[in-house]
Amino acid sequence: MRVLAAMSGGVDSAVAAALAVEAGHEVVGVHMALSRNRNQFRSGSRGCCSIEDAGDARRAADILGIPYYVWDMSEKFEDTVIADFVSEYEAGRTPNPCVRCNEHIKFEALLDKARALGFDAVATGHYAQVFEREDSDGSVIRELHRSPNEPKDQSYVLAVMGPERLKHAIFPLGGFASKDEVRAEAERRGLSVSNKPDSYDICFVADGDTKGFLAERLGTRPGEIQDTDGNVVGTHDGAYAYTVGQRKGLALGNPAQDGKPRYVLGTNPKSNTVIVGPAELLTVNRIVGDQAVWFADDVLAAAGQTEAGSDWFDVQVQVRAHGAQVLGRARSVALSRAAEIVGAGREDIATQCTRAEGLSEDLDDRTMLEVELTGGTLRGVAAGQSLVLYSGTRVLGQATVVASDRKSTAAAVAAPVAAGLSSAS
Repeated sequence: MRVLAAMSGGVDSAVAAALAVEAGHEVVGVHMALSRNRNQFRSGSRGCCSIEDAGDARRAADILGIPYYVWDMSEKFEDTVIADFVSEYEAGRTPNPCVRCNEHIKFEALLDKARALGFDAVATGHYAQVFEREDSDGSVIRELHRSPNEPKDQSYVLAVMGPERLKHAIFPLGGFASKDEVRAEAERRGLSVSNKPDSYDICFVADGDTKGFLAERLGTRPGEIQDTDGNVVGTHDGAYAYTVGQRKGLALGNPAQDGKPRYVLGTNPKSNTVIVGPAELLTVNRIVGDQAVWFADDVLAAAGQTEAGSDWFDVQVQVRAHGAQVLGRARSVALSRAAEIVGAGREDIATQCTRAEGLSEDLDDRTMLEVELTGGTLRGVAAGQSLVLYSGTRVLGQATVVASDRKSTAAAVAAPVAAGLSSAS
């Protein structure tokens, strides 16, 4: 099999490429240049995509004896991942750029180009597993599963890729139970990146200052911070810089009457207002998701899937990378039902859908998701986050959070929600 190995310059992708070679595949290494200013995109273990990373990837490819190329995908990265990141924050939502990168870069642009060049699959250093089983008609079904390396598991950010792209993806590190095992493999093979620090944070915000990055793109936009009664309790320089659940950096001048800390409950981009309140108002037990991606047609079929939606089925729910899972039940729903759940009109719920351009044409054809938490609650769920459903280790589906419901405290936040609050409302 001809395999294109995505080589970031780190230890994970180097070992993944080595294992693909060892498996007998015809492997070609490629480094994706995602930054237009690559010298500025690494600071110690922060960031990635620097010239240093490209050099490390080349040295690894030389040791493995495979061809190596650098593909400039900086324009695509800027136009999709970074542009989406900025526009989502501007719209009052909280995006996950790693999810968008997997969706638009690694398993769209890279995979599509690889397939066009005659490659059968793309291999990456993600920590996830793919299991195959035979369907009743004899066809092979590929399932996406968690990695046994729970601290590094990346099935959450991979769930957006969908089953068709999963057919052409290989994750050689899926069976590794720890990062130490991967580093030992790298050292054994003479790969110089064996002790290279992991990159973390947002790769294109190498200094970790997301607020500053957004301010450079969106400018200063002073506005009010209000409590749930509409009282002004502080000011800000841009509502886009605040996300649901945030406490740090509010600098509120007036303390709450009960003396308890206040958190961001949401933002209203139209009025440039940040709404704050007590921690208990962050509790969520019902979530609506848009742009659902399903890996489990068998589960949907068993739940009686039709054009109008499906019956309930049991799931585990995760809304953050490496976040806690909560037991729940889910079903696919039509847009009209999604609007009913959050008490909004059909057009209102449509405008809240993430990246909603063109929605007016086929509103009733939207694939949406309703989740009810039955084994606990989640706190601080923000519109724009990725919602992933599991059954054990198996990924069932993914959607982007549009809204969520604080069922037990709905009356307390009715006013800001009705005013157009962009939150977990």
